[in-house]
Amino acid sequence: MNGNSKELAANKEEVKSFVDYLKFIIPSLFGVLLFMIPFQAEDGITIPVAYLAGQINGLLGDLIPPITLAVIALSVIGSFIAFVFKPSFILKNELLNKLLNVNLFWLIARFLGLVFASITIFEMGPEWIYSENTGGLLIYDLMPILFTTFLLAGFLLPLLLNFGLLEFVGALLIKFMRPVFKLPGRSSLDCLASWVGDGTIGVLLTTKQYEDGYYTKREAAVVATTFSVVSITFTIVIAQYLDLGEYFMHYYATIIFAGLVAAVIMPRIPPLSRKPDTGYEGTEFKVEDDIPAEFTPARWGLNLAVKKAQKNTSVSKTVKEGLGNVLDMWMGVLPIVMAIGTTALVIAEYTPVFTILGKPFEPILALMQVPEAAEAAQTMVVGFADMFLPAVIGSGIESEMTRFIIACVSVTQLVYMSEMGGLLLGSKLPISIKDLVLIFLLRTIITLPIVVAIAHIIF
Repeated sequence: MNGNSKELAANKEEVKSFVDYLKFIIPSLFGVLLFMIPFQAEDGITIPVAYLAGQINGLLGDLIPPITLAVIALSVIGSFIAFVFKPSFILKNELLNKLLNVNLFWLIARFLGLVFASITIFEMGPEWIYSENTGGLLIYDLMPILFTTFLLAGFLLPLLLNFGLLEFVGALLIKFMRPVFKLPGRSSLDCLASWVGDGTIGVLLTTKQYEDGYYTKREAAVVATTFSVVSITFTIVIAQYLDLGEYFMHYYATIIFAGLVAAVIMPRIPPLSRKPDTGYEGTEFKVEDDIPAEFTPARWGLNLAVKKAQKNTSVSKTVKEGLGNVLDMWMGVLPIVMAIGTTALVIAEYTPVFTILGKPFEPILALMQVPEAAEAAQTMVVGFADMFLPAVIGSGIESEMTRFIIACVSVTQLVYMSEMGGLLLGSKLPISIKDLVLIFLLRTIITLPIVVAIAHIIF
């Protein structure tokens, strides 16, 4: 009997203990509550993790940017020592090796993030780096959100990952996710956490699943670039900024519909379809078993979930894993977001690059009978730098229909370098800058006609 057969046989054994069921149910319920249940706060609809991150943000206030600078500096210094001197205390320590042992490209990217963060905080150097629309936007607006979200999400992700919730949901939805999205059933919870909660949390969850051996390279790339959309809260901000508050239900329904169409198409075409179906090199790949004939999906999922929960008996191990998650996100992702995000925003703000790139969309929008097509054209590509830029540029457009189209497409494009692109490139996910450009353009091509057609019906 091979390893997989033994594991399958072990999983078929029924679980009897009530305490074992509680080990699965209680942590998983807390995980769902914290990451996936939206509620009405004083500032609008949010999820508990995002709300708590906001509260920490409020308490720490102006301390977060300098703390972020210190974290980025530690990341650069540690990475430089690991790269040049290769000391055994780093290379032989699993956590430090993972955090600091990077190649030359990522060392340079981390250093660039440190340079941009230093220039912005001390306002020494070119103003085009530290202005409120470039480095200032990142270090004072985005970084505090990422810093506190990473802190909480990193510690609390084990509630979703380690106590059987993904196994349970995966068994329930395996027959839907595989044929429709070409993904394992367990990815359904990952996708839902992104849609309902926040795209950054979705990327973190996807990365952890990939590194733990539950996704192939193709599956991880598909989930991260297809389902990690912005939070409901941010879509509300865009709608209000473009004065579309009364159309919010139409707006969000359009985003969901266009996003689902893209989610069906994108895994079936390059570059995502060409990603290899092999696991992460650093761990053993875990194949998702089909449901045995004698089990219902719910009973099989419950069995798998409890088996998983039984393996997690050490609180200290779970806390240590959470701390490792936090440090990995802080030291690995924050400098990359700062480097790539600032570069993209400088290009958008101080060069005509995105205006020129948007020109081909002018006749396309005119053909689709979109009012003020010339003004709307550059918003079709400027979102690659930052998702909020199309709303900023499009806010002066008079046509409600055109503003509606800009609002919807800016979200369905999904890839933007100031946050999501930086997160993806800073992670260990098998996604390159070339992939991100292609995915951005393909998502625009797929979702734009859908959004325009719905806009013509509404307006």
